[in-house]
Amino acid sequence: MEPRIEFLPQKKLVGQSIKMSLANDSTAELWGSVMPLVKTVQNSVSNDLFSVQIYDADSSFSNFTPQTTFTKWAAIEVSNFNDLPKELVPHTLNGGLYAIFTHKGNAEAFAKTSQYIFGEWIPNSAYDLDQREHFELLGSKYKKDSSESEEEVWIPIRLKRIS
Repeated sequence: MEPRIEFLPQKKLVGQSIKMSLANDSTAELWGSVMPLVKTVQNSVSNDLFSVQIYDADSSFSNFTPQTTFTKWAAIEVSNFNDLPKELVPHTLNGGLYAIFTHKGNAEAFAKTSQYIFGEWIPNSAYDLDQREHFELLGSKYKKDSSESEEEVWIPIRLKRIS
């Protein structure tokens, strides 16, 4: 599972966020409140959905546990922040270099994908994690709980520093 490496420009997103952990996963409730609202947005760029995770600066994936908290966004991309439903909050996704992996399978299979990314690929690559948003891009091949589902996993990276 080799990723493609891509520079992503800044993006304008709108949605809602919640502070959560894997042990206290509120993803379904978050998307449940956002989906009816995003259908009313007039200036959406596409039908793609963004599932964004923002980790604290002092978070380390080597110490990551199911109780580690992070901010989770359920969002869509928009061309501008004008005329939005008041329940949707604007968020600017920081641009930068990303490694993009394709996850195939349902949510239960995602742990294997994550383990490969953080346990194998990053340590053996020319890159370190960067302190920016991680996100999944849920496009036309995303099928929620299906084993046939596909989504893109965007991991923020930077070249390793030579010491």
